[in-house]
Amino acid sequence: MHGKRYGSVDEDLEKIPDAAVRKFLRDFKDWAAERTDIVAVILAGSYAHGTAGPGSDVDLVLLVKQPDRYLGRQGWVSAFGSVDKIQAEDWGKVTSLRVFYADGLEVEFGIAPQGWGADPSDQGDMNVIADGIVLLFDPKGTMKKRLQRYRSDANLKVSNQS
Repeated sequence: MHGKRYGSVDEDLEKIPDAAVRKFLRDFKDWAAERTDIVAVILAGSYAHGTAGPGSDVDLVLLVKQPDRYLGRQGWVSAFGSVDKIQAEDWGKVTSLRVFYADGLEVEFGIAPQGWGADPSDQGDMNVIADGIVLLFDPKGTMKKRLQRYRSDANLKVSNQS
């Protein structure tokens, strides 16, 4: 999981040493699969890179049809544990809900419009992708198709999860 890459959840989850994070990601993937408005879910950051250590947060990007549904009504984050605190962070096209769970898990849920990652001129999107991601959920291959367009430019390794 090191370096610039794009991987699949099946091959990469087992490499995550933290069992609680592995369970959370599996549960989240199952939860996302039940929602018709979630286009894709991407694992980014240190867990995608294979560099996570004690205290690392989990970075997810959710491509959704209606971002306000997830940003306006935030009760859905309680499906994954008891919530101590939620902090909103504006990153332009992406708004993150940084959730601090009572069990110590910290998750940054980046809520993005379904077109996120489609514009290669958007440096912010491309930086996240080029740094290395794991496609956690992509039932229609939306992100896989986008990544295949950029793989030679960004030196991405492409594999399929869904």
